[in-house]
Amino acid sequence: QVQVEESGGGLVQVGGSLRLSCAASGSVFSFDSISWYHQAPGNEREFVAMISGAGATNYADSVKGRFTISRGDAKNTASLQMNSLKPSDTGVYSCYVVVGAGHYWGQGTQVTVSS
Repeated sequence: QVQVEESGGGLVQVGGSLRLSCAASGSVFSFDSISWYHQAPGNEREFVAMISGAGATNYADSVKGRFTISRGDAKNTASLQMNSLKPSDTGVYSCYVVVGAGHYWGQGTQVTVSS
């Protein structure tokens, strides 16, 4: 079993920055991919960014140039650096980890961007 935990959410003003972290623990030697998803109030959950175990990255058009996903210093961790935040970035950010045939979600962390 794999446990996924996010951290780093909070309240920030428009134009500010936040850094989210995702850690996978348990029965995981190395991850195949770690992704971040965003769910704004009243909306469906949407893809934000992904990093593969080999280091390849992919971003939603809405965050390109503002967000950066990277591997963390610790094994099986990843971070999402969010800059130039907008009110539309408000919502719950969830980490999604793929390890072999297993897919695991974290509980999510709240990000609120105030204008």
